[in-house]
Amino acid sequence: MATSATIWKIWHSSVSGMALLFAIIVTPAWAASPPPAISPAVTTASAGLVDIRSLVPDIGEVIHYAGKDNFTGAVVDGYRAPKCFLLRPAAEALAHVERDLRKKDMRLQIFDCYRPARAVAAFVRWASSPDQSTRAVHYPNVPKSALLGEYIAPVSGHSRGATLDLTLMQCHGGKNCAPLDMGTGFDFFDPLAHTDAPGATPVQHANRERLLKAMGAEGFENYAPEWWHFTLKDDHTPNLIYDAPVE
Repeated sequence: MATSATIWKIWHSSVSGMALLFAIIVTPAWAASPPPAISPAVTTASAGLVDIRSLVPDIGEVIHYAGKDNFTGAVVDGYRAPKCFLLRPAAEALAHVERDLRKKDMRLQIFDCYRPARAVAAFVRWASSPDQSTRAVHYPNVPKSALLGEYIAPVSGHSRGATLDLTLMQCHGGKNCAPLDMGTGFDFFDPLAHTDAPGATPVQHANRERLLKAMGAEGFENYAPEWWHFTLKDDHTPNLIYDAPVE
């Protein structure tokens, strides 16, 4: 298992000294807790991660980081297939959410689940690069230099296997499902994406509340700056992250 020194070497290789210092400054919790350890698992199976489709074969998935339609504009390191993996408790809780929603002619659409540590390092490298090609779609009102911290962190809860990004779809007779209007798209780095953003319309707020209620019923907690981001509260590995590729 990696030591604290090892994980620090990984972060230092991902960003410049100034960018790393900035990331630490805007993430005060780091000063109070040791860096997480990296699991030695080299596959999702050995990490105990479960493909959500083994529980819900037809769940909706649009895994953006396995393709180029994401804020980096490229396939993200560590994503070799468009799949959603989670630790079993999170996967089973998510399956319960999906089953309950289907009774109401609604479904989930997943954007991202478990995220390898190498992918997070790729995000940090991107955040410190001069590339602005995706700004119009993903961060039109926020300087790229401000993305480290609130939106992009050196360590992500996704790498622990109990966090995921998703939205809610309305169906018609179980078919022709379409995402509800949430006010922004996925990975829109902007105050409007905050779950309780005052700029969202009443309809958009109502849709966000529906998602919050559905996920909360099975123990998932929302990250307030991103309406799409949820973590299973009963997380038994808070200081262990994984780096096995998604494949």
